Amino acid sequence: MKTAHIRTDLPGPKAKALLARDAAVVSPSYPRDYPFVMSHGKGAEAWDVDGNRFLDFAAGIAVCSTGHSHPRVVAAITEAAERFLHISSDYWHEGQVRLAERMNELAPMKEPAMSFFAQSGTESVEGALKLARYVTGRPRFISFLGGFHGRTMGALSFTASKYTQQKGFYATMPGVTHVPYPNNFRPLLAGADQGQAVLRYIEDVLFTSNVPPSEVAAILVEPIQGEGGYLVPPDGFLAGLRALCDRHGILLIFDEVQSGIGRTGKMFASEHWDVAPDIMTLAKGLASGLPIGMVVAKKTVMSKWTRGAHANTFGGNPVCCAAALATLELVETEYMANARTVGEYFLGKLRQMQARHAAIGEVRGKGLMIGMELVTDRASRAPARALCEALITRAYRNGLLLLSCGQSTVRFMPPLMIAKHDVDEAVSLLTASLEEVLAERPAA
Repeated sequence: MKTAHIRTDLPGPKAKALLARDAAVVSPSYPRDYPFVMSHGKGAEAWDVDGNRFLDFAAGIAVCSTGHSHPRVVAAITEAAERFLHISSDYWHEGQVRLAERMNELAPMKEPAMSFFAQSGTESVEGALKLARYVTGRPRFISFLGGFHGRTMGALSFTASKYTQQKGFYATMPGVTHVPYPNNFRPLLAGADQGQAVLRYIEDVLFTSNVPPSEVAAILVEPIQGEGGYLVPPDGFLAGLRALCDRHGILLIFDEVQSGIGRTGKMFASEHWDVAPDIMTLAKGLASGLPIGMVVAKKTVMSKWTRGAHANTFGGNPVCCAAALATLELVETEYMANARTVGEYFLGKLRQMQARHAAIGEVRGKGLMIGMELVTDRASRAPARALCEALITRAYRNGLLLLSCGQSTVRFMPPLMIAKHDVDEAVSLLTASLEEVLAERPAA
């Protein structure tokens, strides 16, 4: 068995010193996995403060869409910063208007769209929820188990990927009902097609026994579920949600914070099924690392709220808008296609790995949003949580940055500019790491 070099010195002395300083002054609430202390990055590579090189297949949780410090993004940021750093949303500037124009051109609504600017994914979700309530006058919402939509109190009401995110914060916003997200690998409802089973549950059970559909303002859903396990819904599910919403006058909100901006090989994940939302939330990869979020909605929806109904101080920051415009140009002209091509190559390599290792139950995804589900055995498909955690940590020690999601899924969300040789290196490191942790497990 090939064994990769284990970096027994991690974390190094400089990293240890910074970690000690952090422990004294920084909130312990951050869900950190392993002690990576970054010094600098370039493209898909990152270095820690002790000089160790890593291949970055986490990309700051799918944020560094064009790679670390892309020169065209850096140039756009520098040019904008030299003009002015801030003007509040009480006023106007070219970059904000141009970004809204670009989003109107790109948005999947199939009709004119308008944008509201925020600083993060959770704030974008908050804005979308407020807009839906304002426009419909309805109090209730439907969301999905396994979903992640943020940690502020409104968005937290919808987040259901781990109970630790809810623990200690009850009661959050009332009126939110959760239903299963379709998962054919681990079905919760009767029926071979879990997408249709979930739709039947909403229509035939929820709407007849517990939730009056006439009181539901919106259904909030991730077109591909992120934190819940990188779950790709069955074909027909999103179209079925669209039809259900249309029947009952309910708005459909797509949370594309993680799946949007070229991540899946299309600008927005919903485009794989040609389904148009009424409202869409964006953040993460939108500006290659700068903090920006957007609520994008059909003009017929967003034009209904009035002056002062919702606003903020930092939304539409000129430097962030410049970074977003440069990012969208790179993604649209180069990296969206690269995500498709290299993503298919990556899926193929992982499925070859799956054929050799029974601990890999499923490989799924679109573009460069890929999940590898680890199981205790393929017959039961029971999640191998400890194995997943051990693999993530060992991969770090071997020079590969990864994160987990769901019950026992390794998620791959590298920068959209990665090349096939980066994938080859990552798969080699991943294979060695998996074989090492499997060799160390006690015999059953």
